[in-house]
Amino acid sequence: MPAEERLADEPWRVDWTNECVWHGDAMVRLPPKAFAVLRLLMAQAGQLVTKEALLEAIWPEAVVSEAVLTVCIGELRKALRETAQAPRFIQTVHRRGYRFIGHLPTVTAPAPPVSSPALPLASAAPPLLVGRDGVIAQLHQWLAHVRQGARQIVWLTGEPGMGKTAVVNAFVAQAAAAGDLWLAQGQCIEHYGAGEAYLPVLEALGRLCREPAGAALLPVLEQHAPTWLVQMPALCSPAVLDAVQRRSLGATQERMLRELAEAVEVCTAMRPVLLILEDLHWSDYATLDLLTYLARRAGPTRLLVLGTYRPIEVLLRGHPLQTVKQELILHGEGVELPLELLTAAAVAQYLALRCAGGADLPPAIGGLAQSLYQRTDGHPLFLVQVVEHLLQRGVLGDGAGPWQGQPEAIAAAMEIPTSVRQMIEQQFDRLSSEEQRVLEAASVAGSACTAAAVAAGLDLAMEAVEDRCAGLAQRGQFLLASGIEAWPDGTVTERYGWRHALYQEVVYERVPEGRRLRLHRRIGIRVDTGYGEQAREHAAELAMHFVQGREYARAVESLRQAGDRALMRSACREAMAYFEQALSALSQLPETRETREQAIDLWLALRTALQPLGDLERVLTCLRTAEALAVTLDDPRRLARISLLLSRYYSLIGLYNQASTAAQRALTFTTASGDTVLQALANLNLGLAYHAQGDYRRAGACLRQTVMALDGARGRELFGQTILPAVNACAHLAWCHAEVGTFAEGCALGNAGLQIAEAVGHPGSLMVALWGVGLIALHQGDLRRALPQLERAMRLCEEADLPMWFPAIAAELGAAYTLGGRVADAVPLLTRALEQAREAPGSQANGSVSLGEAHLLTGRLEDAHTLTEYTLAFTREHQERGRQASALRLLGEIAAHRDPPEVELAVTHYRQALALAEVLGMRPLQAHCHRGLGILYAQTGQAEQACVALSAAITLYRAMDMTFWLPETEAARAQAEGR
Repeated sequence: MPAEERLADEPWRVDWTNECVWHGDAMVRLPPKAFAVLRLLMAQAGQLVTKEALLEAIWPEAVVSEAVLTVCIGELRKALRETAQAPRFIQTVHRRGYRFIGHLPTVTAPAPPVSSPALPLASAAPPLLVGRDGVIAQLHQWLAHVRQGARQIVWLTGEPGMGKTAVVNAFVAQAAAAGDLWLAQGQCIEHYGAGEAYLPVLEALGRLCREPAGAALLPVLEQHAPTWLVQMPALCSPAVLDAVQRRSLGATQERMLRELAEAVEVCTAMRPVLLILEDLHWSDYATLDLLTYLARRAGPTRLLVLGTYRPIEVLLRGHPLQTVKQELILHGEGVELPLELLTAAAVAQYLALRCAGGADLPPAIGGLAQSLYQRTDGHPLFLVQVVEHLLQRGVLGDGAGPWQGQPEAIAAAMEIPTSVRQMIEQQFDRLSSEEQRVLEAASVAGSACTAAAVAAGLDLAMEAVEDRCAGLAQRGQFLLASGIEAWPDGTVTERYGWRHALYQEVVYERVPEGRRLRLHRRIGIRVDTGYGEQAREHAAELAMHFVQGREYARAVESLRQAGDRALMRSACREAMAYFEQALSALSQLPETRETREQAIDLWLALRTALQPLGDLERVLTCLRTAEALAVTLDDPRRLARISLLLSRYYSLIGLYNQASTAAQRALTFTTASGDTVLQALANLNLGLAYHAQGDYRRAGACLRQTVMALDGARGRELFGQTILPAVNACAHLAWCHAEVGTFAEGCALGNAGLQIAEAVGHPGSLMVALWGVGLIALHQGDLRRALPQLERAMRLCEEADLPMWFPAIAAELGAAYTLGGRVADAVPLLTRALEQAREAPGSQANGSVSLGEAHLLTGRLEDAHTLTEYTLAFTREHQERGRQASALRLLGEIAAHRDPPEVELAVTHYRQALALAEVLGMRPLQAHCHRGLGILYAQTGQAEQACVALSAAITLYRAMDMTFWLPETEAARAQAEGR
């Protein structure tokens, strides 16, 4: 009977003492969490155990998702050799939980086999690389293309132990030998939750700039990428740091992407750049956005990006890296280079190099090579570990002559563990108890650790820890030395990495949960203390330690800082994840006034991360939750902030009465507290709501209050807003003046806002100021001034990644294109704006009126009519009276342009628009209505009425200096008069 069939017939048993299962005589080890899940399921055999119950029982204090449980179930199925489709032991109850349906009797573990005494460990040989010549040759071929200006993104993929790092190191060593390229290397680190935005890229830049040749890069970054240089303050002098901090104010993700791409292009003009990013399966989303941006950037660039990752990790985590890679490969913007298992010849080559110095293997060793290939399937890590195991067991020994095998012992020695986990555990068990304790603490410290952190976890002297770590690294066991690290508190400590991530993972799982908790707590506190004021730069790492160590108060603070740092880089998704985790950690603390205040601030921070993503439903949930908490605290200042944000939310969705009410409520709170800044912000929001409703008088009064309150230095402060409030108020005041025809005052206010924005250099505020200046010029008919300002505002909108402003800017820019006869440019822009505005109805009507005007100009009367009727209904529903008047005038224009004209209907619409415009004081709109009526009367032979209407239009145009429309209107009147 084949061995596979014999094994399939063997019985299964569970061993509670050793926390494993047995399949016949074969021990199948399980990770501690997976075994705990099995124990709980078996305790309730035949019954449904919900996911919630499992998460609460197995991870009672940790913040984890269902994905962790899914991984545990997958580990159990793999160990028990079953699938979800054909379960023998664990049945999945879709979307609810799991049920144990099998039978596993309890056994006592058999005695372990007697082994020969442990021999002294031999010195580890330098790493050997076999079977990868073709891979490295391909990398050199791509590098040659890069030297000619063809950028290249390469994904080097393979599962743990496939030798990705070895290939990268060999290629880098060979490529660097030429001495003609920049070499930047960074590594992604597994964090609790979302990784810190751009962390591997920042590490790569920092390391490169610290190299002797890297000094030439600092001026490039200072000039072209200040938002990146400000993230690496240790590289800058105080003067340079102060300068780049000012220039980086209001940095957005779009700006950071553009700046680094430009800096890379400048660098590659000097010499080729080789950027290595390892372990991208732990990458943050912002880094993936950067890779995509670099890959799709047009033009020649001597850039080779070599990224490594584990496909299985990407699949298990649901990481977007797989989608990003596929998209780039599909469009010819990237290539994948997967590492394959070694061939039998490569295995023999490795054994010859390792055991015989490259000489031909004796027959016994040659036979062993074939056995090793069959046993390991050519997996590099399996191969290396098996050979080391054989050497340490004495199966391979250095006799009187060449290396000789001991055939009689090979069979027993080959009864090695069938997984890398078991191999690592065997190595771990051979270490001294002191070394084991050090490695356990190092595994908790992370994929990169310092002796100082490990010493703090163990409460030992740092020198003792350094001795143990140095010994392990020198013998090539578990750790690699990676230099010295200096902390701000004066601590100078050696830094270590793991020889492979699997070493850390396996050792970490061996640490009992109680000890693991204490280690996380001590290490987190020590790192936090060591970095002092710079600790926020390591907030993501600290958050992981504090959550796992159940130091929830510290975890909340670190997660909040990590979220704030993500927002500074416009990495909204990462920020959202951190704030959500902070709220979860906060729920573990006793409820006090302080924790409620923290919860309010976190809900508002989460709202800030969500709004640019367009998730308005969750934005409202955040605000309502924060409001309910603030009411219980009777906290006027926080209630005022919440009311301000609610007012902005209601304006975005077109509920202006609610927006006005919320802003007035905020004013009430701020009056009680005497906070003049919050009063100014409340007046701003109230003015915006009044403006949208066409109440330009009250809107102007409120906005003037904001401008007056935020004069001088206050005008240059953001006060937690996306746009400088003083600039926002000036721009909307200019709009109010544009609607009522007081253009001189509006221009003065618009220019005042522009001066503030230019002085501060804040991109979003500059965008709004340009929009305000361009808008008032457009309404007056001055296309020469309007177009450059509006086009510049549109460029800044896209660069600053502020999509909520796109519909408003596009509405005015599209109207300017239409007025200038560039309808082909106007229609696609306005169509896109209208589609985007449906997510935030408060900016919808302007764009739809502008698009209706464009359709009218091209003769698409039915499209114009349908769109304008919709706009009229929309503005009536939302009480946008100013925009309602504009829609009525446009309906009059459409009726007048019919063939034949629908005179009665056109006159009705014109007069309705006139009446509403007179009530609202919209003199420019009144002039346009008179002009439309006069031209219609002239076309239908009603000369007297035409002259009256056209004269009224001319008088208004001249009074407001709206000269653009005067020639046509005066010519129409002359024709009506018979001149």
